[in-house]
Amino acid sequence: MKQLLILSGKGGTGKTTVAAAFIRLLDARAYADCDVDAPNLHLVTRHESPPEKRPFFGMPKAVIDRDKCIDCGICSEHCRFGAITSINGHEVDRYACEGCGVCVFVCPHGAVRLEESVSGDLMLYRGRDIFSTAELRMGSGNSGLLVTEVKKQLKSEAKSEGIAIIDGSPGIGCPVVASITGVDMVLIVTEPSMSGMSDLKRIVASAKHFRTKLAVCINKADTEPDIALAIGSWCRTEGIPLTGSIPFDKKALDAVNRNISIVEMDCPSGAAVTKVFEDTMNLLMSEGDGAEYDSKGSDGQRISFR
Repeated sequence: MKQLLILSGKGGTGKTTVAAAFIRLLDARAYADCDVDAPNLHLVTRHESPPEKRPFFGMPKAVIDRDKCIDCGICSEHCRFGAITSINGHEVDRYACEGCGVCVFVCPHGAVRLEESVSGDLMLYRGRDIFSTAELRMGSGNSGLLVTEVKKQLKSEAKSEGIAIIDGSPGIGCPVVASITGVDMVLIVTEPSMSGMSDLKRIVASAKHFRTKLAVCINKADTEPDIALAIGSWCRTEGIPLTGSIPFDKKALDAVNRNISIVEMDCPSGAAVTKVFEDTMNLLMSEGDGAEYDSKGSDGQRISFR
């Protein structure tokens, strides 16, 4: 199974909009939402039944046994995260606790222990499609570990599928690093702004460490044509394929409000993202492994594999 990851250097560039369009154009049977801090791909994909849920256990949290605690304060003195309060006797603030275990080590009365803590929820939609996603709980860390579990779940349940579309996280942090690991190609969705170009360079630098095939598309390209041209020039200099540009389109907002992808409407952005999709698929399949992408579709559909 080939994995196409769609990323952006910053939030709000249209990454999920592009991912949803690709899923519809590919008629994908396997896809994932790795933006575990704020997953929203499920809003524009259709599923026959609610997801299977299971808890994700991240770092453990400290718990103080009040029957053993004598309120000596040693644990609080050694906690560099300020996670132990003493307002009504010593207690652990679970949102501040990092699970390092120092308080367990220094407590002279064995009153502190580490307990497993649920950091998020893994979700798997079955049916016609396999859709793997998750949601990190408020105040929890370990987003990178949760992303890894989302990808493991997808790979385990959709082994026989040809291509999986993965909607990644914005930025360059731990969830992005976990998303990039092991994928066949990364498509970066950027926007023509100074911050967009700066963030594009950061995400490209991060992705190059993994030696993964890269491509770029520019969303809302006509809002700042000069910067869009500068992005295209930079991509050529860096040897990164530019698979196309998508214009600003108010109908895209209508599509989102109707919980459909932009390719399910007759609109300029839908037509443009279709061209981006075809060029991206050709890049993904151009590895000399005998697989070929046919944009005409030998069976009357949009794609076929030979």
